[in-house]
Amino acid sequence: MELKECVLTRRSVRKFLDKPVDHATLEQVIATAAYAPSWKNTQISRYIAIEDRAILDTICQDFLPEHNANIVSGAPLLIAQTFIKNRCGFDRDGSYTTERKDGWQHYDCGIAAQTFCLAAHDAGLGTVIMGIFPYEELGAFLNVPEEQELMALIAVGWPAEQPIAPKRKDVETLLKYI
Repeated sequence: MELKECVLTRRSVRKFLDKPVDHATLEQVIATAAYAPSWKNTQISRYIAIEDRAILDTICQDFLPEHNANIVSGAPLLIAQTFIKNRCGFDRDGSYTTERKDGWQHYDCGIAAQTFCLAAHDAGLGTVIMGIFPYEELGAFLNVPEEQELMALIAVGWPAEQPIAPKRKDVETLLKYI
């Protein structure tokens, strides 16, 4: 798939077929997502693939609001995106490089998540990124290592729907020349 087509046709998918995502396909998506740009090439994003239905059910019941639980309960795979703390936006001595302080790590995670979703779309998978959940509590449940922090959840599967793109703002609204 060409890049422009991939960007224009990728949608947030919230309904999935009852079909597992094979490990080779997921590993291909992760290998592509590894090429997402990052602060000083720190490559801080990490991924936990959750396939176990009992774990997914517990996440739905104990950690997610109903609308996200409905999505995850129908997905064969949930990706928990984490990041390595205190690298992105920092100098080697541990001081902040910019006034954004450690906020830059969220920017890099967003780039990595979007790259993941585009790579998944290119492989025929559907995805939706979710960010409403208790980060620390779910991170503890998932045994996220101490040096990492939970950033986002991405439901992944073979799409059972093809959502229509919502209206987009025009270039005149988005772009200003000075």
